[in-house]
Amino acid sequence: MKHPVLKGKRGIIFGALDEQSIAWQVALAAKDAGAHFTLTNAPVALRMGKTHELAGLCHTIVIPADATSTEDLETLFRQSMVYLDGSIDFVLHAVGMSPNVRKKKSYTDLDYNFFQKTIDISALSLHKVLQTAWQLDALSESASVVALTYIAAQRSFPGYGDMADAKAALESIARNFGYYYGSRKKVRINTVSQSPTRTTAGNGIQGFDTFFSYADQVAPLGNASAASCADFCVLLFSDYTRMITMQNIYHDGGFSSAGMPSGLQDQ
Repeated sequence: MKHPVLKGKRGIIFGALDEQSIAWQVALAAKDAGAHFTLTNAPVALRMGKTHELAGLCHTIVIPADATSTEDLETLFRQSMVYLDGSIDFVLHAVGMSPNVRKKKSYTDLDYNFFQKTIDISALSLHKVLQTAWQLDALSESASVVALTYIAAQRSFPGYGDMADAKAALESIARNFGYYYGSRKKVRINTVSQSPTRTTAGNGIQGFDTFFSYADQVAPLGNASAASCADFCVLLFSDYTRMITMQNIYHDGGFSSAGMPSGLQDQ
């Protein structure tokens, strides 16, 4: 165990598909920090991915749940509280998918049924998670919720398509629900805007390799890895950040504040 900053904490981690997933790395880092948690993913993702293998590494269970289904989410929270023997101290929301991006549909030629699915899966799912937990009073005093996002919520990146709109909605949901949760039980809700990361989802974005390289050159510290993002999420779950809420925090090596670095000027 590195630093047991989450000793005694109970959590739920959404979205760990395989070793490339940020959620996978968060699970390993949370375990090293002393936390106990359940893992969850949509049934189709569980068939495709390696979540059950991760559960073995973390000595926990997998509870299937479609994050767009309030019925599934209610079952998830109830079963997690029984398994963990108490209310939930932290939640990682790492859920996102765009059928339009997968089908390489241009932003100017979106399929609107796909668009609605993008919003439902990638943004409204956070509201459903938070509302379900609110109605069940499932989160403990000073609990922490972290959702993963991307700078395309603030700036235009054509290859990111309708996911940009979904991430903008996700960040708004975190701020709005953060007010209610903070007032009620000092619960913190933040979003982490991560560098381009070589995940299964990231690799599906058109032109990802080029942009990954560009961001790595622009960011003074280079791109943040999935493992470093996991460490940061553990910090946000911990009591060391108990007064940080309703924030969108850039974990991107400085990309979001950088202009044109000298190396690119020379090129």
